Amino acid sequence: MVRETLAGFFGFDEHGTDLETEVVAGVTTFLTMSYIVVVNPAVLAPAIVNGPGPDVGLSIPQAQQVLAVVTLLAAATATLVMAFYANQPFGQAPGLGLNAFFAFTVVLGLGVPWNTALAAVVVEGIIFVLLTAVGAREYVIKLFPQPVKLAVGAGIGLFLAIIGLEEMRIVAGSDATFVTFSPVFATDPVAILSVLGLFLTLVLYARGIRGSIIVGVIVTSIAGYAASAMGFSSAGAAEAAEQAGATLKSPIPLAPDVPIVYDAASYDVTPLAGAFVDGLRDVEPFAFALIVFTFFFVDFFDTAGTLTGVGQAAGFLDGEGNLPDMDEPLMADAVGTTVGGMLGTSTVTTYIESATGVEEGGRTGMTALVIGVLFLLSLAVVPLAAAVPTYASHLVLVVVGIIMLTNVAEIAWDDLSFAIPAALTIFVMPFTFSIAYGIAAGITSYPVVKAAQGEASDVSLGQWALAAAFVLYFFVRTGGILQGSL
Repeated sequence: MVRETLAGFFGFDEHGTDLETEVVAGVTTFLTMSYIVVVNPAVLAPAIVNGPGPDVGLSIPQAQQVLAVVTLLAAATATLVMAFYANQPFGQAPGLGLNAFFAFTVVLGLGVPWNTALAAVVVEGIIFVLLTAVGAREYVIKLFPQPVKLAVGAGIGLFLAIIGLEEMRIVAGSDATFVTFSPVFATDPVAILSVLGLFLTLVLYARGIRGSIIVGVIVTSIAGYAASAMGFSSAGAAEAAEQAGATLKSPIPLAPDVPIVYDAASYDVTPLAGAFVDGLRDVEPFAFALIVFTFFFVDFFDTAGTLTGVGQAAGFLDGEGNLPDMDEPLMADAVGTTVGGMLGTSTVTTYIESATGVEEGGRTGMTALVIGVLFLLSLAVVPLAAAVPTYASHLVLVVVGIIMLTNVAEIAWDDLSFAIPAALTIFVMPFTFSIAYGIAAGITSYPVVKAAQGEASDVSLGQWALAAAFVLYFFVRTGGILQGSL
């Protein structure tokens, strides 16, 4: 009875899927994005405890536990809205990059009280809700030039791959070449296990084994715990790499500490929940507007790029490269951001890791429902998903990155008005670690190339305006305007 109800509500038959596929897809996406439950509190806690603003009366470890609860609640709320309202297989949670901008630039860098920064997040979310309700966000996304829409998936694929390779400690930083192969690869158990897990996953995937991604993650995790029990350690790898002139992702344990059960105080989110209300008082309007504008801009185009890229991988896009009924997942994103800010976390966004679940066959909101329920279940432990080593979950990003590169075949490379914006979108996205910046490169170059070819009449006024908006954004973001206004 339950199976039939779920199948009817989410439309399994119409989307060519079934309950088992959707559950596997949801678990896969959850495993690959659950790191945010650990990372988001680690990024935000120092700003909230040590930055300007009201005293929360918590130590950094205590603040991290409270923020873990807030992160789980915000992620679950947004993802469940995605499930039941949008019926799309996308996971949502506080976004990386946006949380770093919140903590290190706005609060610790510019000296904005943390509760005022939360108020900016809430205002941004409310603006998103209003714009989505009237269809403005969907309209703007439809202005994206066709080559940019087609290139987003490949750009995200490269972005995912470089994130995964870095976390797997295969790729290291280098002063000479920016990135390089890890000089201590053969002596770093994290790198060795990661590569073995990656090849296992690729072999299973190539053989068409259902759930190959989950199997790869679980087997790699178990191998990590076994290696740790046998006395292997990656503790000295970063120092050895530094001596060789490279910088590895900082220490990654082979086996994370077993999650601890929350005590009652960990569930008390009152120091953060509702703090945005006081943050709205006595704000300097111009500076506050600039902060809202920056949050708004990055979140808007991160979400647009993710929905377009993952939608392309799932075969959701129409003939013009648009995601049908995009206003519904956009509304889920807007509600998530608003609720997240009210609870006490930075901007919530749609996760590119959703591509992993889509690759496992997830096609409906049932996938999102599984993700949201797993976030809620993780409230019982701090956090349950932290038991999966990050290198094990991130190897999946490399697998999905490979798969998403197939999207470049749809780009008309013999037409420079396609090739140049598409290539810039693909190049800039991984090298700046930003989906929004990659989209910006494609959108700003498109009208310029078209005009150079004598085809300026093919560019709509809206596309020119969008390109100009990006120029304005970069002027505000990198021209010292924010610092000078405070």
